[in-house]
Amino acid sequence: MADNAFDVIVIGSGPAGYVCAIRCAQLGLKTAIVEREKLGGICLNWGCIPTKALLRASEIWHLMHRLNEFGFAADNLRFDLAKVVERSRKVANQLSNGVAFLMKKNKITVIPGDAVLNGKGMVAVSKDGAAQEFTARNIVLATGARARTLPGLQADGKLVWTYRDAMVPKEFPKSLLVIGSGAIGIEFASFFRTLGSEVTVVEVLDRVLPVEDEEISQFAARAFVKQGMRLLTSATVEKLETGANDVHATVRTKDGKTETITASRAVLAIGIVGNVENIGLEEAGVKIAKTHVVINEWGETGVPGLYAIGDLVGPPWLAHKGMHEGVMVAERIAGVKGVHPLDTSRIPACTYCWPQVASIGLTEAAAKAEGRQIRIGRFPYIGNGKAIALGEPEGLVKTIFDADTGELLGAHMIGAEVTELIEGYSIARTLEATDAELIATVFPHPTLSETMHESVLDADKRALHI
Repeated sequence: MADNAFDVIVIGSGPAGYVCAIRCAQLGLKTAIVEREKLGGICLNWGCIPTKALLRASEIWHLMHRLNEFGFAADNLRFDLAKVVERSRKVANQLSNGVAFLMKKNKITVIPGDAVLNGKGMVAVSKDGAAQEFTARNIVLATGARARTLPGLQADGKLVWTYRDAMVPKEFPKSLLVIGSGAIGIEFASFFRTLGSEVTVVEVLDRVLPVEDEEISQFAARAFVKQGMRLLTSATVEKLETGANDVHATVRTKDGKTETITASRAVLAIGIVGNVENIGLEEAGVKIAKTHVVINEWGETGVPGLYAIGDLVGPPWLAHKGMHEGVMVAERIAGVKGVHPLDTSRIPACTYCWPQVASIGLTEAAAKAEGRQIRIGRFPYIGNGKAIALGEPEGLVKTIFDADTGELLGAHMIGAEVTELIEGYSIARTLEATDAELIATVFPHPTLSETMHESVLDADKRALHI
């Protein structure tokens, strides 16, 4: 096979793309990956990982102000925003370099530049005015997505930020307007509020974290308000104007009135759109709907030998969903037996605000909308010894079961470390576990995971510690 000919070319090196490339290489396929910026894509460089480094800093700041509870004392507490940001960028660079190592280890050819589909099985890559052409039996599109903007709601990188701008602030904003209360918006609201910014969140829907179970959203809202956030739900930003060093937003509230909110900075968190432009998709015959590539359950676009994965193909916009798709497509291409299509109902979602939020499966409302007879279990963190010992007694675990079969339909959690705990329910969903099997499982003591067991017990009216 010629040096410019491959079994698989992956376009985009985010979690979906680089994982797909690695799995292809593991299966003996000659693989190349094209990336126009840094290996690791948005997630490793500007999303999942560096934001968690920022949130870790705010978590430490929060704990520093609770030292007296734990028997410590310190004076003149302060933080250095530049160093907080610097650490976040170092974490991102370390992981990007880690992806480069994985590409080398798996003998994957890395092609820097902008890729365009250039006919059946052909990819043209241009960089610095020079172009090269490559061929592949299979091409996998993993170009990801970017922040959505709307007319009148556009970022300038200085006063009105996207998530990328919010991660590298030159100065700390005394006040912040967050437009949108999904995971991205709430994580930035949590980060800046914990460090001392006056935060206002505007959400067009009737509650914050609107995709979560309503009970969890309400719990989160109470916690955010207690922390000092101002939450405006069922509200719309009609106009956004910038001053010399501040932002003025005209907001129509749920009662139909308008008010002007002035803040040092604003963050746009109103969704994302797929990176579908300038790749040659239309010419190749790829269908696009609502800025995302249309695929079937196997990641196939309908064009022979052309696949799409990750944020490019739509919700849920989660790195771990893209990774799973990448493995599935790689194994499909290689002809591995026993490959299953992705079941998005088994994908956990995590929001790393304070308190953390995590969920999987059906919400209570969704289960009822399907006409299911359900049993619900709840267990508060205040009933858990480890939570009290940690000084984190605020939280709730909610589990939803089919009343007839005992199938775990959904799990919804808010509190310390729930983003780590949710995987227990994720495994249970994959193994099609029932409440009886979860009840028979031994959970270690003292751990936060016991709240999960107690919630299951409560669904059967057997909770022991409430």
